[in-house]
Amino acid sequence: MDYDLIIIGAGPGGYVAAIRAGQVGLKTALIENSGVGGMCLNWGCIPTKALLESAGRLEVVKNAATFGVAGIDEKKLSFNWQTAVKRSGGIVRRLTRGVEYLLKKNGVEIIMGAASINADRSVSVENRLLTAKNIIIATGSRPAVLAADIPAGVKIEVDELLKLEQLPEPVVVWGGGAHAVELAQFFKIVGKTVTLLAEEAVLIPQADPFLSDYALKMLKKAKIEVVLAAKIKGFEKGEILVESGAEKMKQIAYDKIINASNRAAVLPASAVELAMENGFIKVNDDLQTSVENIYAVGDVNGICMFAHAASAQGLHAVNVISGIHSEQPFKIERFPINIYTRPEMAQVGLTESQIKEANLEYKVSEFPLTANSKALIQGETEGLIRMLSDKKYGEVLGVQVIAPHATDMIAEAAILLQLEGTVYDVARTIHAHPTISEIFMEAGYDAFDQPIHK
Repeated sequence: MDYDLIIIGAGPGGYVAAIRAGQVGLKTALIENSGVGGMCLNWGCIPTKALLESAGRLEVVKNAATFGVAGIDEKKLSFNWQTAVKRSGGIVRRLTRGVEYLLKKNGVEIIMGAASINADRSVSVENRLLTAKNIIIATGSRPAVLAADIPAGVKIEVDELLKLEQLPEPVVVWGGGAHAVELAQFFKIVGKTVTLLAEEAVLIPQADPFLSDYALKMLKKAKIEVVLAAKIKGFEKGEILVESGAEKMKQIAYDKIINASNRAAVLPASAVELAMENGFIKVNDDLQTSVENIYAVGDVNGICMFAHAASAQGLHAVNVISGIHSEQPFKIERFPINIYTRPEMAQVGLTESQIKEANLEYKVSEFPLTANSKALIQGETEGLIRMLSDKKYGEVLGVQVIAPHATDMIAEAAILLQLEGTVYDVARTIHAHPTISEIFMEAGYDAFDQPIHK
């Protein structure tokens, strides 16, 4: 055989799996038909979060006078789209070069081209025939194609957004979920009229209903029109005709439509028939497909659409292939869900709905940022922590955080769940003062009705 392992797709699932494979001594080929780093690094997570940060800086400057910063003329402030895109591009180039270096450092051969899995489980790419004992499919996903008959030049895919000379006005974001909410808030912060047309009746289906409802209220407070369970019925004189349940047909003005719809798997060409489930490659608990020695990690298996989940799956699959089995099962609920709004939102563990479905006795403990000294110092008091815990033993079952840097803070909760920690562990953990992280300690005490500052 040419290789011990062939990995198709160099996104967060594929390239992390390849690095791990090199570390454990597997001769590995990584095949990518577009750019090392995949959609997340090149067109998705990284550049869009960089743009969100640029918009956030604009918002901070607008409010600087409150903190004693004088001399800023808000009328002269504007958002330079091209400068923001250039900055995000520089970050992407730096990170992709770093990934390529790490792959080479670990002895991974990078092959550019479109891969095809043959009937004998060999792989064809760029007029080469490769063989390996194991194959990992990590080809990711993309927003599904919009079903509506959209006029030419109106729809913009996420990767095309970065190529625009200027931002559209007004803009419609179609889809739902964390990414659509982030985009809608971005356009509003930089001064554009934006409408969010959500495909489903719930704004962020993956999130706890509390977070999804909070995000909906936050967008409406910012005067962003949100239409849930939206159906595009047609286009007429610069307006989209939208239907939503029993409501009267809405007419939404638009210049461009950003496609942030529910994602669909990107499947490699394959003569090997793999079992599918809801349009994604079906896998077992060890991420093995229905075909022996073929694995699928990341978005392509439909388990979770977040980059860190893809990376964790890539590591797990390589460990399984190498015979390095974890003592703990691979639990999807331990993957944090991050939403990069202002304020940020994050969750990890079971949602309240899942806890109810499991018929568990539980308690919700909360602590608001309005009572946190660091939040008051920063002038960012919107948000709170919600901790869901088992009533009998106090085990932490799930955590949701709405706060500045919530996407970083959620790691503390992830460790709690990994170690099966309790609210007593949280309360006993000393948090530095003044910090936003003190809300964890307060929620821990609140779980047994002894909050310190509430």
